[in-house]
Amino acid sequence: MADKAGDLFGSPTASAVDDFHDVDERSFFAEQTTRDSNIAKAASARATMQPEAHYLGHRERLRNRFREGGETALADYEVLELLLFRLIPRRDTKPIAKALLARFQTLGGVLGAPPALLQEVKGVGETVALDLKLIASVAQRMLKSELREKQVLSSWSAVIDYCHAAMAYETTEQFRILFLDKRNVLIADEIQGRGTVDHTPVYPREVVKRALELSATAIILVHNHPSGDPTPSRADIDMTRTIVETAKPLGITVHDHIIIGKDGHASLKGLRLI
Repeated sequence: MADKAGDLFGSPTASAVDDFHDVDERSFFAEQTTRDSNIAKAASARATMQPEAHYLGHRERLRNRFREGGETALADYEVLELLLFRLIPRRDTKPIAKALLARFQTLGGVLGAPPALLQEVKGVGETVALDLKLIASVAQRMLKSELREKQVLSSWSAVIDYCHAAMAYETTEQFRILFLDKRNVLIADEIQGRGTVDHTPVYPREVVKRALELSATAIILVHNHPSGDPTPSRADIDMTRTIVETAKPLGITVHDHIIIGKDGHASLKGLRLI
């Protein structure tokens, strides 16, 4: 009876002690496993965060330099980095910015490049390529807005800037016409033809017909040379003179024919070729 009472109210039996030890050991190893798992997760998180912390600090320094000194405080690749920060939020964008400039030479070249070529640069996917093209379109529209409600001939540098932004980096030829009213204010800006790397078909009668439809009294012809050299060809000169001769009897003046290249432009009027 004493033994039984002891089992009930006194010291625990051997079986009870063994059960207690089993529970205690299971709890210990479970806690140890949990601690090890938490340590591993923390180490993994630190390993993941370290590179991010590095480029986040770099980004903040660049932002501060831009905030304090404007765009003149930054190199071209750094300006492109700032742009890419928002397009590629979780990567170091410096190598991508440098690779883009190495491939396309200038910021204008990067923004003017076709999306397919942009995606050939490591780190640039379809979304980033389209975002860069959107930014280029915003820049073009901003420049075009400078021509609205203004006499184009008195804003000639704005005309050149706009045409250069719109056409200099195209990989095929485009033929564009700026239609003006009697005050030489821009009525319309239209691409009349797209061609190959060195030729665009132009039909003088269609050019004049469109000018009459828009009630334009003057036009400026513009096309690009994808080779980069804006020097007019013999075909450029002959085509321009044909348009001048076709338009003149109908009271439409051809103010100029501008040829756009990556490194500059040529004016047929300035060269006294028309």
